[in-house]
Amino acid sequence: MIHRVRTTAGRLDAATPSQRDRAVDALRAFAILGVVLGHWLVTALVADGGALRTASPLRDMPWLAPISWAFQTLAVFFLVGGHVATKSYASAQARGTTYGQWLLTRLSRLFKPVAAVLVLWTVVAAGLLATGTGLDTVHTLLKLALSPLWFLLVFAALTAATPLLTRLNPLWPLTVVLHVDLIRFGLGGPSWLGWVNLAAGWLVPYTLGAAWTRGELDRRRAGWILLTGGAVVTAVLVVWAGYPASMVGVPGPAVSNLNPPTLAAVTFGLAQCGLALLLRAPLRRVMRRPTAWAAVALVNLSAMTVFLWHQTALMATTAVGLTAGRLPGLHTAPDGLAWVAVRVAWLPVFALALMVCWAAFHGYERGGYEKGGRPRPARGSRVVRVQRRPKTARDGAARHA
Repeated sequence: MIHRVRTTAGRLDAATPSQRDRAVDALRAFAILGVVLGHWLVTALVADGGALRTASPLRDMPWLAPISWAFQTLAVFFLVGGHVATKSYASAQARGTTYGQWLLTRLSRLFKPVAAVLVLWTVVAAGLLATGTGLDTVHTLLKLALSPLWFLLVFAALTAATPLLTRLNPLWPLTVVLHVDLIRFGLGGPSWLGWVNLAAGWLVPYTLGAAWTRGELDRRRAGWILLTGGAVVTAVLVVWAGYPASMVGVPGPAVSNLNPPTLAAVTFGLAQCGLALLLRAPLRRVMRRPTAWAAVALVNLSAMTVFLWHQTALMATTAVGLTAGRLPGLHTAPDGLAWVAVRVAWLPVFALALMVCWAAFHGYERGGYEKGGRPRPARGSRVVRVQRRPKTARDGAARHA
């Protein structure tokens, strides 16, 4: 078994183009897995009578906020997304691909898996209501299952605007976030104004990704400035300006750093982006190992499937567990360290449920790819196929020289 895994990993490693920056794929994989593990650790479905309600250990144990610092990795995903999209758009322009064809190719992999999620949860919701399940419980489940979609809508909007963002300085959207928070919290402005930051806040790491493509972040100095500056400003905002310490939403408090993004969430994201940039060289060295690269490649090929179905895996495990009664760490209130320890023990079960979801639905994501992992051309685009001549011994020697 181990020999087979190593052989497969070696083949994948050999098939990967030498010019591919594997650190980019590694950062994307870590960002996706960080979000998944974070949700599994801080999202609890508590069985309260005949209903289910959401709860979070961060509410009763706020000193666990550092968990959210480690697993709220969306800024890194937007950083990588901005880098990859701007690089891809430049390549498309060089090939003569139209904007529409490029955008269709970029968005097809994002939204094809969404259809399966929407169809399944429409059927599940209808079935639960038909069998007498309370409206509050159905609302709770739907909110958890469909909450990842807000992220995709924002990401899709920024992807569509990529041609306009390739030269945008990240300081401009950062300035917008700063002024929105000043008006909201300093001048008593309306709370709805915060939703401006839903676009402006994630524009900051996305445009940092574009700056990465332009070569403006190649020096390690840039990473250190972002890491130290972002961390210091975030600490000041939390300690002296009253921003929440948790970087994810917590049920109860009136202000959340994530819904909508606050200045603290954005500066924290800058620190994460700085760390990601500093890790590029070490990650490139690690990704030379075939087994490490194979694991990262597998996550990237299934990134949207993992992201869209991880909450469903959590809820499926919770529902099946109810047949055995109220299980600790699964249906009980997250009010102590014992709950945290048991919840960690449940993580492999959630992962197993997610593997079942992956086996059932990953085909919707891979539908936009040809055999071998190459993106399938957009409809209407021209593809030039080169007729390969038979290989000779001289060709093989030159290829391995």
